[in-house]
Amino acid sequence: MMTLEPNQEQLKKMKSHPGFIAALDQSGGSTPGALADYRIEPNTYSGDDQMFALVHQMRTRIMTSPCFTGDRILAAILFEDTMDREVDGEPTANYLWQNKQIVPILKVDKGLAEEKDGVQLMKPIPQLDSLLMKARKQGIFGTKMRSFIKHANPAGIEAIVNQQFELAQQIIAAGLVPIIEPEVDIHCSEKAQAEALLKQAMLKHLNQLPKGQWVMLKLTLPEQGNLYSNCIEHANVLRVVALSGGYSQAEANKRLCRNHGVIASFSRALTEGLTAQQTDAEFNTMLDESIEKIYQASIT
Repeated sequence: MMTLEPNQEQLKKMKSHPGFIAALDQSGGSTPGALADYRIEPNTYSGDDQMFALVHQMRTRIMTSPCFTGDRILAAILFEDTMDREVDGEPTANYLWQNKQIVPILKVDKGLAEEKDGVQLMKPIPQLDSLLMKARKQGIFGTKMRSFIKHANPAGIEAIVNQQFELAQQIIAAGLVPIIEPEVDIHCSEKAQAEALLKQAMLKHLNQLPKGQWVMLKLTLPEQGNLYSNCIEHANVLRVVALSGGYSQAEANKRLCRNHGVIASFSRALTEGLTAQQTDAEFNTMLDESIEKIYQASIT
């Protein structure tokens, strides 16, 4: 099967423009928490339809904010429900790229399997090919898929990386750029050892990728500064991005500054302090301040 090519204009932006990635991809499991942080309590809505409508209003408020532009934000990661909806009367991915010059990326995983060997692999993604085809038609540039490392277990970490790179091949063939996200639990008691094992396993797979095949890596901010510098310099790696993983915005930014060449891909740390009750002026001011702090940490 012929491998399709990613959008070259978006590829150029992702490769060379300063900035960071906004993660707006809370799924069904994490949406109630995101809404609660936004000060919309669970007892004020019922059922998934109302919940997803409310979180789309929150995301729309972020995406349409005057400070949410491609000057400082390279890309935004979307949940499938968000991709299927509209912002200001336009399909979400189209709105982001045409109006904001922000590259749209889609979360494709279906959540985590039960823990085995100290890790949680991704659940199967049965309709991945059709989802990738739909995403490409909607103007999506890349994908994101998350798995979770709880312990420094070599067999578990190898299984995680094997699964991530296997799915990455399917995504690359569809003409999209995969973000590989093997998150290390920030509460892992052997976090530094887990990160060393992860780096070793990823480099083995990266070295096997053919020339011209791009991947991005989304990683927990490591205990050792600049741990992933070999990954950043790798010929097949478009970007290495960092998740906030439960760290506060201040702590995540501090750790990010210790990792030169890594950029943010924050979710909770980006929306920290935003509430439904704020006026648009208050909301936009707080979002602008957060974007600026994260942007500055991403260009160190």
